[in-house]
Amino acid sequence: MKYINKYTNISLLGAAGKMGSGIMALLAFEVGKLKLGAKREESFVINAIDVSPEALEGLLKYLKSQLLKSGEKNIVELREWYKDATDLVENEDVINAYANDVMAMIKTSTRIETAYDSQLVFEAIKEDKGLKVKLFSQIKQNNPDTWFLSNTSSIPLGEIDKEAGLNGDIIGFHFYNPPVIQRLLEIIPVENINPDLIEFSEALAKSMRKIIVYSRDVAGFIGNGHFMRDALFALDQAQAMGTPLTDAIYRVDSVSRDLLLRPMGIFQLMDYVGIDVMCFILKSMQTAFPQEKLSHEILNQYMELGVTGGQFSDGSQKDGFFQYEKGRIAAVYDIAAKAYKPIADVKAANEDYFEPKPSQDLNWKTVIREKEKEDVLTTFFNELKTLTSAAAQLAVSYGKQSKAIGHLLVEGGVAADTHAVNKVMETGFYHAYGPVNTFFE
Repeated sequence: MKYINKYTNISLLGAAGKMGSGIMALLAFEVGKLKLGAKREESFVINAIDVSPEALEGLLKYLKSQLLKSGEKNIVELREWYKDATDLVENEDVINAYANDVMAMIKTSTRIETAYDSQLVFEAIKEDKGLKVKLFSQIKQNNPDTWFLSNTSSIPLGEIDKEAGLNGDIIGFHFYNPPVIQRLLEIIPVENINPDLIEFSEALAKSMRKIIVYSRDVAGFIGNGHFMRDALFALDQAQAMGTPLTDAIYRVDSVSRDLLLRPMGIFQLMDYVGIDVMCFILKSMQTAFPQEKLSHEILNQYMELGVTGGQFSDGSQKDGFFQYEKGRIAAVYDIAAKAYKPIADVKAANEDYFEPKPSQDLNWKTVIREKEKEDVLTTFFNELKTLTSAAAQLAVSYGKQSKAIGHLLVEGGVAADTHAVNKVMETGFYHAYGPVNTFFE
């Protein structure tokens, strides 16, 4: 295999984080295929590097569980890998052997020096350019042959490349959450990219069975480039309603989910990403787009109050715009009262806003299962345009704005074409249709 020497010693920075743990599992699967499936004689090691020893302990438990699941799904292939191991009789024996053999190649560390021996360094630390530059330059100075694959979702890689002195040995390798399940992968080459690194990255992505979309190295890339502007539009609409913010948030969230037929409302999605993370991404994008206002007063107010959303280490949802009980929305935050208001009360107070409703009872799940999805969506949105409810009118303007954002990304050269924008939003954000469509002419 070409570049096999790059695989023999891999490090992942931020391995125990939300994204890092998923990337770590994918790397474990890949190295397992090389060592056990291809029966390579080389020794392999994957260094899981993180600042927290406790988090690394939890990571090992997670990785073992993921390897067992992978083994169950691929038992026929594993049987072939272990066909000479006559002591492994039952499927369970083979699966456990596979998990144990891969786990034996994983080493944990809290020291950045561990990465000095790695030819390949993946990175999933927090969105802090200064920290990334510091760590990457430190590694590069000790190992000039190292290649870097960064999971950054907003920071231009070219800036990191120049400031860390990486000489084009860095590429954006942006997974979507959760990495083990999400099929989309944004690949972001820097301007003076090492061509061998591009070839390697493409081969690795294909081996991981990812759907590749290329983005230009512009802050936010395609996914966040669309999502952040989409969210700012939602915040503007809520702010302009002239109603209590609890009502406005509920209305816009419901419209974006129920009438635009998305898997979750825009404010719930902001909670999922984290209000603090959003603010950082927007700040990163502002420099690249000085002609736009990429910030919002509502986000700043929530940050000041310490209401940030995001997720706990176990993947459960933190409270943000909404309060959650067992993953479901239970209340809306009242910024004036600094307390949560039950969702049932907010819903009851806003029923008239959604009347009249569309005659078709559609939702995201029903749409994605439709064989004639295009026809169903056309009928639904054509009716929506005729409805007089404030909710329907907002949905139509929202759809048009989302489409305009898609065109903006293409015109600005961030995405190669509208197909790339649609693929990112459909695959990475699970939208039932792309933002650039004929529904909102």
